[in-house]
Amino acid sequence: MGFGIAFSNVLLTLLYIIPGFICCKTKIAKADHLSTLSAILMYVCSPCMIVSSFLETERSAQNIGRIMLFFVASLAIQAILTFVLYIVFRKKFDDVKYRMLTVSFGLGNAGFFGIPIIEALLPGHPEVACFACVYIVGMNMLTFTIGAYCLTGDKKRMAFKRAFLNPSFISLVVALVLYALNVKSVMPTMLTDAIGLLKSTTTPLCMIILGIRLASVSFKKLFTRSFVYVTCACKLLVFPFICLALVYFLPVDNIFKAAMFILGGTPCASVMLNIAEMYEGETELAANCVLLSTLLCVFTIPLLNIVSTALFT
Repeated sequence: MGFGIAFSNVLLTLLYIIPGFICCKTKIAKADHLSTLSAILMYVCSPCMIVSSFLETERSAQNIGRIMLFFVASLAIQAILTFVLYIVFRKKFDDVKYRMLTVSFGLGNAGFFGIPIIEALLPGHPEVACFACVYIVGMNMLTFTIGAYCLTGDKKRMAFKRAFLNPSFISLVVALVLYALNVKSVMPTMLTDAIGLLKSTTTPLCMIILGIRLASVSFKKLFTRSFVYVTCACKLLVFPFICLALVYFLPVDNIFKAAMFILGGTPCASVMLNIAEMYEGETELAANCVLLSTLLCVFTIPLLNIVSTALFT
């Protein structure tokens, strides 16, 4: 039961890749269009996703405490494990694959990909979408700092200002203010519906972008680079179980633990490829890690859900 539900929901999410793939192969869309689509995703859809998730969550002191604790815990886990891998592999950083493994290990697509999955696997708990939102805020903070350094090998690319002045962090601040002031109670229904509609377009648009990227890469290189499989295995299986071990004995509820575990198993963050393209880093390897981990998670997330169901229900 747990495997089937997770498999069908992950597969449904991945099916959105097909339109992007077909459009690119038939020349309707081009890889050159991706910068515009990515900008819409980052500056319009993603902020609406974060704001809408908070508007849909019951306002209570307990919930806000759990959400902020999740932010601190997820940021700490991602930062500590990324730093540990940096210490382990820093002498090999001349080889880009070790830099890619370091940054890929903890940074996952917990928002665009993770929110619909976590909502489907933990129904009746709208706060899990907020957990995913604060997870990606922390992930983005790391991406623009240690992530940018690892992907490019240049410490000058670490943009601490951008760690805070980015759409996800600003949107979180706005969402928290709206949530704390209970603004939803006085907002026009038409406005909340519009924000919710833009939220619902986030995952399809992200997958369509990945579909265009998939059509633009060499399938031979995508599926035959052994180190990419190592990176995917670390992100999809090793990292979530480390997350589970770190939160299992904390005095938090089972939904908190299950969300951390499943979100930890989301594919490599698509923002890694954006950073690689922005700073002229190793875009091909970044694309391979993002795309292959996204395809493989159709099998790994259902397995994680079986474990989660056994432990937390």
